Amino acid sequence: MAKCQAIGPTQAEVSLQANERRVGELLDDRWLVLTGGELTPALSGRTFDVLNPYSEEIVARVPDGGVADAARAVAAAHVAAPAWAALPATSRAERVRALADAIEQRGHDLALLDAVDSGAPITVMATDVRIGVDSLRYFAGLALESKGDTTPASRNLHFTEYQPFGVVARIIPFNHPVMFATSKIAAPLVAGNAVVLKPAEATPLSALLLAKICAEHLPPGVVNIVTGDGPALPDALVRHPEVRRIAFTGSETTGRAIQRAAAEVAVKTVSLELGGKNALLAFPDADPTGVAAGAIAGMNFTWAGQSCGSTSRLLVHESLHDAVVEELCRRLDALRFLPPLHPEASLGTIVNRRQYDRILDRIATALDEGAQLACGGGRPPDATEGLFIAPTVLTGVQPDHAAATEEIFGPVLSVLTWREESEAIALANSVRYGLTGSVYTNDIRRAHRVARALDTGYVWINGTAAHYLGVPYGGWKASGIGREESLEELLSYSQLKSTTVVL
Repeated sequence: MAKCQAIGPTQAEVSLQANERRVGELLDDRWLVLTGGELTPALSGRTFDVLNPYSEEIVARVPDGGVADAARAVAAAHVAAPAWAALPATSRAERVRALADAIEQRGHDLALLDAVDSGAPITVMATDVRIGVDSLRYFAGLALESKGDTTPASRNLHFTEYQPFGVVARIIPFNHPVMFATSKIAAPLVAGNAVVLKPAEATPLSALLLAKICAEHLPPGVVNIVTGDGPALPDALVRHPEVRRIAFTGSETTGRAIQRAAAEVAVKTVSLELGGKNALLAFPDADPTGVAAGAIAGMNFTWAGQSCGSTSRLLVHESLHDAVVEELCRRLDALRFLPPLHPEASLGTIVNRRQYDRILDRIATALDEGAQLACGGGRPPDATEGLFIAPTVLTGVQPDHAAATEEIFGPVLSVLTWREESEAIALANSVRYGLTGSVYTNDIRRAHRVARALDTGYVWINGTAAHYLGVPYGGWKASGIGREESLEELLSYSQLKSTTVVL
């Protein structure tokens, strides 16, 4: 009789075990904030717990900073800013490129930490690291584009130049921790500012590893990274008189609170990238399979729909409705729910229990209002652990339903139908948000006509989800003010000065 050959672990299982071992090594460390080039605990000595949304266990305790920590970080940035601004732009760019190289070398560790505290798949977080590194290099390459003009207004010399604000506060959300931590410091640094970065309390770990990298590769105080649980720390940053430029990514409610708080103490420049209830418009000549694929990509199900740019309203012509919904559910029902550290994981968890319960409550409200559940709707039956919600498709949603007007920030796609083009445009523009939009049609005239009619800052035609460096990204209406990922972002971190030389 032939001997039975022993079957060893698969390559995926080996990779999962290796990831788990490395995470254990990373978490067996002391977590410190960065101020003035020094890695320290919070001034009070307090910490707060960071949970893994897959295991729902505490994985780290990080500094719980408050008003005093904000003041310390801003003071360090204020001291460092003049010397940093005095460097030639090319020298600043060289330092930023070196920082990008160092981040790239620690890329796997950064992605692992994001997978642990956000619940997003390790492969998705690895892509986020690459995007952050690319952004640093992109803005370093734009260093010499912060240039002024001369104007022949008279026989004298009239010229303009861009000068930095000094201290910039950047407050970032939980859904792309390392990508935002790295990419959102790029433009302010290249423009000549010192930065105070405040990551989300739910996902601070990659930012605190970034703090160690910055301490090794940038002059003291040029980047300061502080953490805190609750509103005291970010509110103190917003209100600090030395912080004259603020940028925030997150909810509309918090963005408006930042505007109010900043205006109460000074005239400040504030940019906001806020929520969205974005529409994908599918016209009768579109391919249902392509529409379904675009809707899935546009919903960002890979990180559980937790994205302000998600096309969470599918406005489909009534003739395509059944075919598109059938294809959507066929694809979504085939997805697997694996641990975030598994190399084949493609779907993430919800970031915490509070958000998880909130999304389930929104789904229940939609059903109470008369929507029907095409697929998903709750915890997937094959998910033994983790705060997973199955990708959910709601049909029968009406324009006045909460599922059609309010941002859910979870894996929930609302499907609405229409008959005439004018009706589709009116539906798309009927919400208070205006971040992104998508148009699926094979008629080039219609595509441009509808794209121009949408009240949004960013539109895809026959596509969704993808961002492209150099293409300005930002919202209209309640979705925010300002543009990022482009030259416009770099210039927004400078003030324009006009000078006249009387000859």
